[in-house]
Amino acid sequence: MFIVDWWNSMSLISQIFAVIAIPATLLLLIQTVMLFLGIGDDADGGADDLADGVADDLPDEADGVFGDQTDADTADLAGLEGLRILTLRGIIAFLVVFGWVGVAMDGAGIALFVTLPVAAVCGFAMMVVLALLMRAVMKLRNSGNADNRNAIGVSGKVYLTVPAARGGSGKVHLMLQGSFVEETP
Repeated sequence: MFIVDWWNSMSLISQIFAVIAIPATLLLLIQTVMLFLGIGDDADGGADDLADGVADDLPDEADGVFGDQTDADTADLAGLEGLRILTLRGIIAFLVVFGWVGVAMDGAGIALFVTLPVAAVCGFAMMVVLALLMRAVMKLRNSGNADNRNAIGVSGKVYLTVPAARGGSGKVHLMLQGSFVEETP
């Protein structure tokens, strides 16, 4: 069998790296398939939040530097504030890259004292890249709720006359947050 021959041809160090990499890769694949199916992608209390020690009922201060509950007005979007590195997804990505880089470097005959730190740095780099990608994706999320404060100063067209002195309600058509809406003032 190909797999048995491949396994037996590896050194003990490569086998240890493979024991780390193979299950982590399978978990990452399962996690990715579940993400595409919409299962387990709950940013407000999913597995990533629980792995960080954050629950829904904890105050916002419990998230700290690695949490997602940062104040949007004060968060430095170019810096590392609010970057969620230590998540379940990040740890699995670290193990995948750490394991496969270790297998590749040991297979190339590179000494273990060089292989371990290089594999660890590559794994940590993958955690940071994944955190940056997830932050970029989270910026794309929108609640879809219209904020009526954004209607102040926007021109619209009165559809049903608005009675004077708040004696009733009318209807106004306007563009609010890029969508055509009908408001009842």
